[in-house]
Amino acid sequence: MNVLRKILFPFAFLYGLITGIRNFLFDKGILKSYSFDLPVIAVGNLSVGGTGKTPQIEYLIRLLSAKYKVATLSRGYKRKSEGFVLADANANAEILGDEPFQFFEKFPEIQVAVDANRKNGIEQLLWQKEKPDVILLDDAYQHRKVKAGFYILLTAYGDIYADDFMLPTGNLRESRSGSKRADLVVVTKCPQNLPEAEQLLIKKKLKLSDSQELFFSCIAYDDYIYSEKEKIEVSEIKEEKKLLLAGIAKPEPFYTYLENDNDLCLTYPDHHHFSENDIQEIIVKAQDAIIITTEKDYVRLKGKLPQEQLFYLPIQSKLLSAADLFDKKILEYVGASTANR
Repeated sequence: MNVLRKILFPFAFLYGLITGIRNFLFDKGILKSYSFDLPVIAVGNLSVGGTGKTPQIEYLIRLLSAKYKVATLSRGYKRKSEGFVLADANANAEILGDEPFQFFEKFPEIQVAVDANRKNGIEQLLWQKEKPDVILLDDAYQHRKVKAGFYILLTAYGDIYADDFMLPTGNLRESRSGSKRADLVVVTKCPQNLPEAEQLLIKKKLKLSDSQELFFSCIAYDDYIYSEKEKIEVSEIKEEKKLLLAGIAKPEPFYTYLENDNDLCLTYPDHHHFSENDIQEIIVKAQDAIIITTEKDYVRLKGKLPQEQLFYLPIQSKLLSAADLFDKKILEYVGASTANR
């Protein structure tokens, strides 16, 4: 924790007090939460920064979309549109935001919507001719106006909420006690061989209730990089000179998976909108080398950089163990909620 953050501790206390009062008012029904007559799953975190919400949402899409009509609802962070937008053939990353547009391009069988007002967004989806069977709320853990039927709380390995503090001293959006609303807690971005003893130590730190389930997941990188027209095995380009480009929170594992000593890494802020100057800088620095970016950045860079040079590396969320139990919990909730409609 740096000195400035320590100095700002009184503001962290004040922020914690404000968010605590807000949560208390929602918990007691003084501030109204709205429920809906269909399964709604909220995925989120207590902290700011990357905890792997996008790959977790994609995991749920893959799990549910074969049997149910799935819709995702996101705020659409840094999009240039306003209000409710349902993705269609005219959609792009500027209209939807990068993660929702990634969902739209990757899963054409689902509905993808954005609205900062999640209550209005759900109502709009339910007014569509093709109504969803289940709605996945992306980054909505603190959106208390909607009472989801099921909450999945993510916390990143090496940065778990139990070791964190309230903003601005730490990175927590609300008190650690907010974890009590979760049905499942997932420690994300773990090493693939995380020892069971360390898992038990983390579980002890998180202090979950008997009704809450804890899971551990890692980021699984694809064996291939992809462009608009081709794919190449990572092993084939590992030792080649290339430009690695990321505009995400905590890009270090992405670089580690791909880079060699001759590579150039360009890092931009999370959700960065690439300007003409940025594009020219990337082209000049890449020269004739291939450019590999993240899947999230690719949706914003496609069409702006030479098609034959630009590739992306997909990722997936992979549970270290008990994947069957995780899937069972989700499917039981959705199945029971759908049967009751």
